[in-house]
Amino acid sequence: MRRDVALQLNGWRMTTAETLYHLPDHPGALQSFIWQKLDYPPEFPKLHKFLDFWVENLDGPLHWVRVGQVEIVSPPKFKPVAASFEIH
Repeated sequence: MRRDVALQLNGWRMTTAETLYHLPDHPGALQSFIWQKLDYPPEFPKLHKFLDFWVENLDGPLHWVRVGQVEIVSPPKFKPVAASFEIH
């Protein structure tokens, strides 16, 4: 059995954290960063390790962090779209 499936069967969940942080050179500007790993809720040890690293080693202070998780193990789904639009 693959390691990630075994972890999910033992309570680990795909966790996604969206971080919004201040740019070091332009503190008034915000930028987002997406982090995604298998983690163990509700303690989230890997997420805490990542956020501790960020605070201790990176210059861009965090503004907020939004966390989500997927509870059910399932194969990825593909959905074709008719069009894609980019707006700047």
